[in-house]
Amino acid sequence: MRIDIITVLPELLQSPFDHSMLKRAREKKLLNVNLINLRAFATDKHKTVDDYQYGGGAGMVMMIEPIAKCIEHLKSQRNYDEVIYMSPDGELLAQQVANKLHCFKTLLSFAGITRV
Repeated sequence: MRIDIITVLPELLQSPFDHSMLKRAREKKLLNVNLINLRAFATDKHKTVDDYQYGGGAGMVMMIEPIAKCIEHLKSQRNYDEVIYMSPDGELLAQQVANKLHCFKTLLSFAGITRV
């Protein structure tokens, strides 16, 4: 199984894949995880990927432009069985969902956080 993960903090996500069952799966070539830095697709000199909420208030939102550019770039390189956008207000990642995802060979996941 190949999983491409788009994230702002690839260094933070690297550690879980270097230990335990995930490490063994990678060593046996059963799992291929690629961490893609979203900031590489930002257009300004500061590599900005988040913006303020349009209505004001607390919290930040992700800019769609870097996300769209990154997904388009990755889709031009390979076909994905599923593209997943993970957020706190989405569907709960339960065992039933994990079993469904297990059937796919190639996944593209955006580990974004949205707050309203």
